[in-house]
This record gives sequence, structure tokens and C-alpha cells, in this order.
Amino acid sequence: MSGPALLDHIDAPPSWQRVDCVSDIHLHAQDPETAAAWHAYLAAAPFDALCILGDLFEVWVGDDALTADPAADPEIAFMQHAVAALGVLARRRPVYLMHGNRDFLLGDGFAAASGVRLLADPAVLAFGAHRWLLSHGDAWCVADRDYQTFRAQVRGADWQTAFLARPLADRLAQARALRQRSQQHQTAQRQAGVAPADVDTDLAAQAVAAVGATGLIHGHTHRPGLHRLGATAHRLVLSDWDAADQPPRLQALSLDRHGGWQVWPLPRATPA
Repeated sequence: MSGPALLDHIDAPPSWQRVDCVSDIHLHAQDPETAAAWHAYLAAAPFDALCILGDLFEVWVGDDALTADPAADPEIAFMQHAVAALGVLARRRPVYLMHGNRDFLLGDGFAAASGVRLLADPAVLAFGAHRWLLSHGDAWCVADRDYQTFRAQVRGADWQTAFLARPLADRLAQARALRQRSQQHQTAQRQAGVAPADVDTDLAAQAVAAVGATGLIHGHTHRPGLHRLGATAHRLVLSDWDAADQPPRLQALSLDRHGGWQVWPLPRATPA
């Protein structure tokens, strides 16, 4: 199984004044409030380009969900609606998307249906005089060895071919079971006081230096913040999205062409 063609470099034209970066939206049918906030943000499109750095979807079980009967499963209808909304935006603004640890099966069918350009991980954004290294971030969480073993397995062609050969209904059922186990594991880890793995900063700094970037932007860890990375670079960590939390976690990071950035808390929206 060959994967989709991935873009590893974005050259921002002079007309771009604002590029937004988001990550870990985790869209799924059981969270209509977060989905409503996401669709409101897309409709407003207060940016010249949008970079989605992984885990737009809580899970993606294959591009054939886009041509399946939406009445067969609420998740199928939800996915199709979400992709249609991306398509509306992509006709107005450039949209780039990077695979995350939940939606790594997004492929050419998704890209064609949505008009989104798929990004390699990592990828470089050249914006004004500045170069940003963009990543989901999970590949650098090397201290989490169990996850890295799982990641290597599911990113392999043999595993993906076998998984996608199964009926769509079976894949959706397996995804729901995996999501439930993941939530149970995360709850147990929190109760035990075990901190989630963070990126290895030495590896991240090496990646930034290798491409001559002035900063790194990533998600995955759900630990939003700003950190020094080496002598001159910054590491900007994106928040995940959860409209039900108090206060709601709905954030976008905006870059300007002079190297500045701003984190915007976005309003909640009423589900349609």
C-alpha cells in the first residue's frame, strides 16, 4: 500500500498576513459542541491559510467512509459533513493537514474530497523572513516506548492494508473500542499520578537546526505553552480542543509574517 503524496514545504506568498495553526481537534459524532465551534471557526476563516497539525479527527478508519451510505452509521454522516465543510473552506483559503496519531489513515480520497493539501511530518513553513518547523509531535515522544511500538506497527503498509481490507462497520466498531480503552488508560494514568510523555527536546532541537528554522510548532501532548528550544529558537505547543471543559479549550495559534504569534481563545458555538 503506497501512501499519499505529502508536501514537506510551504512557501507563503507575500499576500499572506496571517497563518493559523491548530491541532488535536479530535472531531467525532459524540462531541457536537466541539464540532460546532470548529465549523464556526472555519466559516469565519480569520486567516490567509490554515495548518492543521494532526488529529483533526478522533479516528479515521479509511477514505471509503466518504462514499458509504451516511444512514449506515452516525459517525459516517458526521465524517462526511466535516469533510464537506473543509471543502467549502479550501475553496476560499489554502488548508494544509498533517497526519496525527488518530487520523493517520487520511489519504488521497480525503484530500480530493476536501481540497486539503496533506503535509509531511515534519514540514517547513517559510513565512516572511521566518522558517517554522511544523509537526504533530508524537514521533519525538520517545520515552513512551509502548506508544512508539504501536506507532511503528500501524504506520506500516502491511497493517494498514489488512485493516482497510476489513468491512467498514468492523473498522468503526474497532475504532470505538480503541477509543474507550484509550480513555480508560488515560484516566488510570492520571489517577496514578503518571505524567503523559512529552517530546524529547534534544531531538526536537536537532530537527529545528537541521532545517534552519527559527521555531517549532507542534501538538499531540495537550500541554499548550511556550518553551525555549536551544539558544535562539522557540517551541510552541498547541492545545487540544474540548468545548465541554471549564473553561473550554478552543484555541488557534496565529502567526504573522514578521515572526510574531498570538493565541486566540475561540468562542463556543451552538450545535446545529
